[in-house]
Amino acid sequence: MSKTISAGRSPKIFIENVGGDLSLVGWEGEDILLKGDDEEIQYKQDGERATISSDGDLSLRVPKLASISIQRIEGDASIRGVTGGVELKNIAGDLSIRDVDSVSIDAIESDFSLRGAKGNVFVKSARSDVSIRDVDGNVTLESVADDLALRDARGNVSANVAEDVVLYLNPQAGNSYSITAGDDILLVMPPKANATLTLNADEIDVEWKGVQRDDDATSRVITLGNGSALVTLNAGGDIRVTNQANAGESAEDFGNFAGIGMDWSGFGERISRQVEHARRAEAKVNVRAGRWNWDLSPKGAPTSKPRVSDEERLVILKMLQDKKISAEDAEKLLSALEGDA
Repeated sequence: MSKTISAGRSPKIFIENVGGDLSLVGWEGEDILLKGDDEEIQYKQDGERATISSDGDLSLRVPKLASISIQRIEGDASIRGVTGGVELKNIAGDLSIRDVDSVSIDAIESDFSLRGAKGNVFVKSARSDVSIRDVDGNVTLESVADDLALRDARGNVSANVAEDVVLYLNPQAGNSYSITAGDDILLVMPPKANATLTLNADEIDVEWKGVQRDDDATSRVITLGNGSALVTLNAGGDIRVTNQANAGESAEDFGNFAGIGMDWSGFGERISRQVEHARRAEAKVNVRAGRWNWDLSPKGAPTSKPRVSDEERLVILKMLQDKKISAEDAEKLLSALEGDA
């Protein structure tokens, strides 16, 4: 089914339920384009308000100025390129959001990746890993059940994380950054950062010119530059503060950071490209990875593919470490991405 709805340049779109996966993309057109199974999609329109639901997968192209409100997604979701704000009550699968305005989410049951938000980002409950990058507004994460990777947040930050945290911050004068982690925290800042650090942890390691080491301290207050930003870190494990930009690449030596310091939003896109190659070639290799099931082509894909990146390799290794996939699945997935399957 392919259906076009005319609801103006800035429609209000209410998605009641998606029984499968959701793909939602903002475009320059003024219409809403729905794609899915004819028997599974229900919709109605009242002026600029459109209400949509689907028992299976749903693909939407919407005007860029649209505002999006979603009640429930049973599968995975990709949302990008809308500037009217995104509100989501609950999603059972993975969620990837890119190039939007504000984001408000009640509950994410699996992994969450966000890159590019002009407004504020609020998440009440994330029950797996979270990766956030490039946010102009404030970031509030009330509860993250696993790991957090946060980079380039230009507003205030507040986060409560059950496990490890990797932070790349350029502290802004007058801003506050408050992070509590159940395990370890790695904080990376520019050498000329201006911040007042309040640190509490089992062990505190500050690698900074002019700052004296104190290997026995479990609580420290340190002023860097004029101290104009307030950074408060509380860790159940260790805290490491450094101005070495590549610190995240070897962070697993400090704590359980393998892979979480990377922005892995492009990983799913690479998988999608491989799936498309397989469909075109009408030849399939089935790779099951936990609840994921990807069809990849060993023969039909182009022969001049780039080798799997370090970031992608780390993500696969982390999936293996978390027992989401078996060693055999990891080998198949790496081979498929390399084009060697």
